Amino acid sequence: MKQMHGLLSSPVCLTVIWFLSWSLRSSCAQIWNGEVSGLQYGRLGSNITLACGKSQHRTSVMWLHNQKEELPWHKVTSDGKLVLLQASQSAQGNYSCHSDEGSHLHSISLMLGHPPEQLNVICRMPNHSYIHCSWVESVNTLLPAKYNASFRGSHEDWKPCVVDASQKHCEVILPAFWQVYHILAVTQTNALGSHTTLDRIKLDKLLKPDPPELLRVEQLEGFPRRLNVSWSYPSSWARLDAYPLHFQINYRPQGSKYWSQAVIWDTSVVLYDALEGYVHEVQVRAQDQVNSDSQWSEWTNLILAKPWEAESKEDEDSEEMEVTENYDIVSSYTEFEPSHNFEPQDDGDLGLMILLICFSVLILTTVLSLILVMWMRRRRRNHDTKQGPSSMVKMKSMPI
Repeated sequence: MKQMHGLLSSPVCLTVIWFLSWSLRSSCAQIWNGEVSGLQYGRLGSNITLACGKSQHRTSVMWLHNQKEELPWHKVTSDGKLVLLQASQSAQGNYSCHSDEGSHLHSISLMLGHPPEQLNVICRMPNHSYIHCSWVESVNTLLPAKYNASFRGSHEDWKPCVVDASQKHCEVILPAFWQVYHILAVTQTNALGSHTTLDRIKLDKLLKPDPPELLRVEQLEGFPRRLNVSWSYPSSWARLDAYPLHFQINYRPQGSKYWSQAVIWDTSVVLYDALEGYVHEVQVRAQDQVNSDSQWSEWTNLILAKPWEAESKEDEDSEEMEVTENYDIVSSYTEFEPSHNFEPQDDGDLGLMILLICFSVLILTTVLSLILVMWMRRRRRNHDTKQGPSSMVKMKSMPI
């Protein structure tokens, strides 16, 4: 310990300690006096003044922009300050000021942008106990910002809306649904100022369920004009007796311009008027059954389905191919067998030909018989007319 104490009290060690303390003191003075690199924000299109540190006695300094002597449109004041005139986006960057001897005096990093303005807020309510609000800037500020949001009913105190600044949205859990109107306040703050956007909403009209899930369309065997459609409640909607949903179903043959519609209070339905043999498009959406002012959900994705068919054309084609293949196999075996007693079997065609001949002979006989009868009747009639005048002559010649 004595050796250590003697070493610390030696002139060399004392000199080193004094030098280090002086260096640290001057460094701290530079930090607190702003003589090292700093960050400054400015508004685009305005005049921005950059000071060469906090000292007001510098009259002749040289400024550099991104280590170059070329500066944006500017002027330098008598006390060495740099004034950027109507600063544009290109004026952003790192600025440094130097003495006449070339030594570095101060550095500034300049960021330009706009103060916050009105936000475009969009809220959605997929069930009675949850609200999700998001927003986008009406003007891109180009600067980092912080957000704060709160929510309250007509006669309630403000409650925090839990903010996710990176995603620019907030969430409200268990809002007072019985209140008619609610107000959401979102405050955006950046280095140039802050702005609060107020959005007045009505929860009963904001309520919009998510689309139904697990939509299925199935055939009913033996029924070529029916389809069985089923679905489930959206997972974001608690299926309670107090908050039932009703559903609207749309369906049509693929390619048709016209939809058939039906409102259903259950999660399944049988369509009895499907068009036989056609592929159908089916979709479903949901709405709160109690609150008629609420919105319909978005439609589910289209599901394609075709009613049951007794025997599809593909089966017939496969059967024909099977018969053809079997015939080819049989013919390949019979090709090499002797055919001394082979005679074509045309019994069906021969019978049809005989039947046609008999029918033709019958018709010809009937026609000839009718012609003969008509001819005999005509001949008899002519004979009677000739006999009439001759008998009259004979009667006149007879004595009275």
